Amino acid sequence: QVQLVESGGGSVQAGGSLRLACTASGYTETSNSNSRSCVAWFRQAPGKKRETVAAISTGGGVTYYADSVEDRFAISHDNIKATTYLQMRDLKTEDTAMYYCALRRLCLAGVGTWYSEQMYVYWGQGTQVTVSS
Repeated sequence: QVQLVESGGGSVQAGGSLRLACTASGYTETSNSNSRSCVAWFRQAPGKKRETVAAISTGGGVTYYADSVEDRFAISHDNIKATTYLQMRDLKTEDTAMYYCALRRLCLAGVGTWYSEQMYVYWGQGTQVTVSS
């Protein structure tokens, strides 16, 4: 069974930084370079729909960022550690949310809405990020 575990959340003042980590276990990456996995970070604030924050192919060649975070967040992946990171800087109060990571197999990164949550099957438990003024 695939398991994803998030860490790194917490409380920070506006303008501060946090780095989230998502470590995966229980799966073996395909040897077919045309059929790779993608990992995405999502967030959901109270009363709002869950949205994609950033996504990355496990090969590291293709990324996606929401417009609201593109200049401030950076997603990266370490294949050896099977860990995907989300480096967040210049945090704003509107970044406050529960952050989740999720994994999708057979991901054609860069094709269509490859970063949308509908195709992500395996999810972590979430980690809370709270940004105060």
